[in-house]
Amino acid sequence: MHAPIDPKDTPIQPVGHVHAVRGAVVDVVFDVAFMPPINAALIVDWDRPTPLILEVHSHLNLTTLRAVAFQSTAGLARGVEVHPSGGPIAVPVGVAVLGRLLDVVGAPQDDGPPLPDDTPHKSIHAQPPVLNAQTRTTDVFETGIKVIDLLTPMAQGGKAAMFGGAGVGKTVLVMELIRAMVEKYEGISVFAGVGERSREGHELLTEMRSSGVLERTVLVYGQMNEPPGARWRAPLTALTISEYFRDQKHQNVLLLMDNVFRFVQAGAEVSSLLGRLPSRVGYQPTLATEVAGLQERIASISGSAVTAIQAVYVPADDFTDPAVTTISSHMDCVIVLSRAQAAEGFYPAIDPLASSSMLLDPLVVGDAHYEIAQSVRQALARFRELTDIISLLGVEELGTADRLVVKRARRLQRFLTQPFSVTEAFTGIAGASVSLADTLSGCRAILDGAADDWSESSLYMIGTLKDAQAKETAANAKEAAA
Repeated sequence: MHAPIDPKDTPIQPVGHVHAVRGAVVDVVFDVAFMPPINAALIVDWDRPTPLILEVHSHLNLTTLRAVAFQSTAGLARGVEVHPSGGPIAVPVGVAVLGRLLDVVGAPQDDGPPLPDDTPHKSIHAQPPVLNAQTRTTDVFETGIKVIDLLTPMAQGGKAAMFGGAGVGKTVLVMELIRAMVEKYEGISVFAGVGERSREGHELLTEMRSSGVLERTVLVYGQMNEPPGARWRAPLTALTISEYFRDQKHQNVLLLMDNVFRFVQAGAEVSSLLGRLPSRVGYQPTLATEVAGLQERIASISGSAVTAIQAVYVPADDFTDPAVTTISSHMDCVIVLSRAQAAEGFYPAIDPLASSSMLLDPLVVGDAHYEIAQSVRQALARFRELTDIISLLGVEELGTADRLVVKRARRLQRFLTQPFSVTEAFTGIAGASVSLADTLSGCRAILDGAADDWSESSLYMIGTLKDAQAKETAANAKEAAA
């Protein structure tokens, strides 16, 4: 059983029966006045090998309650017995779950052996650490991705999110960050796959097995083919496992979530099925509370930190969507992926002007880093202002200073592109990880004019400026030989 208390051990509690089934929402009626508390777990005693787990969400009257199912209710009939579990959903935590793929109620889904009987369990509903116990750090998380390390540095123990529409590279960026972090990061990694494709989950599991990092990773999935209840609670399951390693084992945890928008979307589905009136743009009226309940639990305490990297789908590329604005208000680092960048072939398709980080401050990253980052932003911003003029009149009509800014901005744009290891099989280009020092020195050199005479293509999809110089030299030699 995945609930904390076996109903057989609590015979004094009355037995309920299924009264109505509407998709993922089940009404349960008791013969006597009995109301399990909100978020309590119920276990349906049906004719399937695995029990059906319900979670209480509203009391309709003294004997009837409405609950959300975490598995498919296909085949569930009226009159089937329902047993109160005596507490909320509790999932297995600890060393036993490392290297395993779990579902929302903590059941292994990787065809591996069952978890040991002495595996500790924790409720998925918990309060964040009290404020005076939380700590904040300004230690920068170096990712090896040039545009992130330069313009949107991530904090250890912070929350970073990648916002973008469909097909601009959110999942690829998360996968590359996983690869980059695993090489440098000695803590525990917990990955929550929320409402995404089963194919992506299988690819991630296979890649982690082949790279040998699965032993320090826990995978929790509530995929798009599962009921909304599973997608809604999967992030809480992953967070509960992360909190155990942070609080009990005093280990740093890297929490990766793909995709947080699907968590909000599942909450909207559940809210509609529960009969609540929708709020703005059809979202649930409890949107801000649900997002805050998840994000505020991602916190650090003295000696151990939970660092969150999250992908967020932006519906119809509308960054004013209520779900997007609500999620972004909790982030330390906001990385915006632009369809315009992707259309021009600039990958990662990060918009350097729309993205921001609280750590990009001279007191945190130092004066040199801050000055170079601001100079890069200014050059790119001026180039964007001049884009329409260039389209109409041509670059020749610009003044001398503006022409120089455009030349260097175009080279900066291409230098901030980068081949990824996770895409090597598709592009044939070996992935590159670039240190912050090489990124800063390369940008400084381009701003100072070191690459003014180079071909723009020499700076495209390379690692360091030395790689670009080698590419330029090879191109010149080939041209001379021809």
